[in-house]
Amino acid sequence: MTVVRREGLRRGGMAALEILAVAVLYYGSARLGLLQQLVRGQVTPLWPPTGIALAGLLLRGPRVWPGIALGAFGVNVTLGPSIAAVLAIAAGNTVAPVVSYLLLRRVGFRNEIERLRDALALIFLGAFTGMLISATAGSATLVLAGVVGAGEFWPTWSVWWTGDAMGVLLVAPVLLVLCTAHRPRKASPARWIEALLLVAATVCVGFLEVSHTPLLFLGFPLLIWAAFRFQLAGTAPCALAVSTFAIIAAAQGVGPFAGHDLVTDMITLQAFNGSASLTALLLGAAVSERNETQSEIARTCAHLSDLVTRISTGSHHPTLAEGDGRPENESAGEGGRPSGDGSPAGDRRPTGDGRPGDQRPTGDGRPTGDQRPTGG
Repeated sequence: MTVVRREGLRRGGMAALEILAVAVLYYGSARLGLLQQLVRGQVTPLWPPTGIALAGLLLRGPRVWPGIALGAFGVNVTLGPSIAAVLAIAAGNTVAPVVSYLLLRRVGFRNEIERLRDALALIFLGAFTGMLISATAGSATLVLAGVVGAGEFWPTWSVWWTGDAMGVLLVAPVLLVLCTAHRPRKASPARWIEALLLVAATVCVGFLEVSHTPLLFLGFPLLIWAAFRFQLAGTAPCALAVSTFAIIAAAQGVGPFAGHDLVTDMITLQAFNGSASLTALLLGAAVSERNETQSEIARTCAHLSDLVTRISTGSHHPTLAEGDGRPENESAGEGGRPSGDGSPAGDRRPTGDGRPGDQRPTGDGRPTGDQRPTGG
């Protein structure tokens, strides 16, 4: 009984630590996201907590949802106009990733995102569908509380929804890769040098993105490079990096974001972020799926080659029984033991032309193949 109680306490303590960790990460990432707010200091073009919340649910299960609720409440309690509004926004921010998690598990989503169907599920179910809840609840709460006018509902909703969706598409894959990827066993030094070159190129392109020259498109060759050479382990961090630099450029009003109003900048920014995340996820998953198919084909060809080799060398013949040098079926049949068809081994019963076979006596003393005269 004591052992069972200790095990229960240990599991409860681990669950409490996981909930606390999710709450802390949610709160800390929310503070980072609010540095680039666009609407009333609490609506941003990239909301990292949604990615952290969904990744936590996928990795640790639904038991960590209280951590999401605590983190959401802690962030909004200093921003919301009233406690009721804070509770409504926190509830929306909690329910949205939980719904995304349930939808992904419903379709058999795998955390490795090595299949194209996993990438599509994360995009359309985890990001686009699930985040409708948080955007609608949050925007409606701000309107009902009188914080924003009724005419500003849809602009606020669009920024909220795209920010939450970008958090799922850009942050969640990075966390899933960090927790599921394995260090390559036989990576050559050239492979590590190539990875360092990719990191350096990403940083250089990032500085170009925040300059006054509109060079956002330079990020896409990096995503293609990362996808073909490193799959999702390369594309996920690369997409997050180039999107972060793009957000900084939009906040500073430089490059392609110079001289435009908020709506135009938001459309440009989210179009770029969405394109980068979709390219990273879809291309990375497609390359991983292709590599897995090639490996399966190679394994099948090796198996067929082995079979052909065995047949050509005669190893398909019956194996010999150990110790007597005769086939196993003869060894098993000697001594009167039944053979494969149930008859005694070596039994020479009459053939179809009437010739006698083995003339051993039957149970009544008569030979089995006796040739008694017929009725004539």
